[in-house]
Amino acid sequence: MAGVAGAACSSNVLFRSREMGSHGASMAQYNGLRPVENMQMAPARSMARGSISTPAPKLRTIRAVVSQTVSAPKREKDPRKRVVVTGMGLVSVFGSDIDTFYNKLLEGESGISLIDRFDASSFSVRFAGQIRDFSSKGYIDGKNDRRLDDCWRYCLVAGKRALVDANLGSEVLENMDRTRIGVLVGTGMGGLSAFSTGVESLVQKGYKKISPFFIPYSITNMGSALLAIDTGLMGPNYSISTACATANYCFYSAANHIRRGEADIMVAGGTEAAVMPTGVGGFIACRALSQRNEDPKKASRPWDKSRDGFVMGEGSGVLIMESLEHAMKRGANIIAEYLGGAVTCDAHHMTDPRSDGLGVSTCIAKSLEDAGVSPEEVNYVNAHATSTLAGDLAEVNAIKKVFKDTFEIKMNGTKSMIGHGLGAAGGLEAIATIKAINTGWLHPTINQDNIEPDVTIDTVPNVKKQHEVNVGMSAVLLSTCTYDRHSRYLKFIWLWRAQFCGGFRSLHSLTE
Repeated sequence: MAGVAGAACSSNVLFRSREMGSHGASMAQYNGLRPVENMQMAPARSMARGSISTPAPKLRTIRAVVSQTVSAPKREKDPRKRVVVTGMGLVSVFGSDIDTFYNKLLEGESGISLIDRFDASSFSVRFAGQIRDFSSKGYIDGKNDRRLDDCWRYCLVAGKRALVDANLGSEVLENMDRTRIGVLVGTGMGGLSAFSTGVESLVQKGYKKISPFFIPYSITNMGSALLAIDTGLMGPNYSISTACATANYCFYSAANHIRRGEADIMVAGGTEAAVMPTGVGGFIACRALSQRNEDPKKASRPWDKSRDGFVMGEGSGVLIMESLEHAMKRGANIIAEYLGGAVTCDAHHMTDPRSDGLGVSTCIAKSLEDAGVSPEEVNYVNAHATSTLAGDLAEVNAIKKVFKDTFEIKMNGTKSMIGHGLGAAGGLEAIATIKAINTGWLHPTINQDNIEPDVTIDTVPNVKKQHEVNVGMSAVLLSTCTYDRHSRYLKFIWLWRAQFCGGFRSLHSLTE
């Protein structure tokens, strides 16, 4: 969550996207990426389709430096340890269809509006990226749908849509070893509505009136648990809660389960539904939110001089991560490949970034090293860019510290249109970054009217741009994703200021 993340920590992971052609498989099945010559694989199956103002302590001297040059270690060649992405699913303020979601971003459409889910008239902030007209039909049965917190409803729909996208529908899963398929979907705040309702019942009516679902639907691991129960997935199952970096931490850990041979497939991502009185009121108390009630669509404005805090959002973003060997055996559509990751911590303050940017820049450098990517290769950053006074500039300064020449880099902020998805942010922005690579179009950062002079990187202001991405980064609390459009794979590196880093980019062949 922007600005409220505990001791700021960082971690990195790497993904890459690819297209594979062979044995008569239609290239349309591989998202328009270039074919791989001499590729051997099984025939493809048909597919279903603000921050707190408390003073920060003085910086302590820390004996760590960011290396000026990044070495490129050998990449993993064992197909059992190489991790690919074979499906994506989301729930967003723009709906649950991935193409619609990205097209709205390309159009520069704001999803921010006045809150009508509850009476916010007495609140000093009365707007958010609230999801409307959400439907779980076909994904959750009616009885459970009425009981569930929205956090878990979003998770179930995004997760099941991702499984279908990966050609892992219920009929396919019935014939697979589901003890080798795990679920790791995290959340920053959990079932906040369920928790608030339970506390209200206790205070107003006494403990005997507390629902038996109070505890189960409040705890943060329930998204992973419910998704596993519905699909019969019996592999590793838990959640991670690391504020804004939650989803990327889940990707990082999910990949490690696959690399250690503990799972063949992991359903991983983040979910959040905090646009409700406790969530909005809590962030107002932190003095973290924009108060631009008179013009909500202009409120989220990363890097603009008139920014006054972040805008709350919600939703879920989920990826299907799978060993390369397993994906090839079942003829899966491979969207991206995960390359590696790293984790660091600011060790500084609950909400404020280090002024020297050491935690962020170290995380970026380590993730690039783990990916085998040099800073010079990066020419796109999907930034964390929350629209907070301190965070936006701290992120830019850290990027400049690692990438000495930013002339070729373009950087945009998805949150300018959908708000801050908190624990879901990493999942939603990972999907947006992958779409940027596949389409060759970068969505704009809207509300760029008077950019800070220190922001010398092209922020794709207000209008989309066509851009041949060499290597790109997608940041969630500075998460960065790297992509290489010239290769057969797209590797995606996420680097998070306070939480997590990782990425994708392309390679020339599966045998590299």
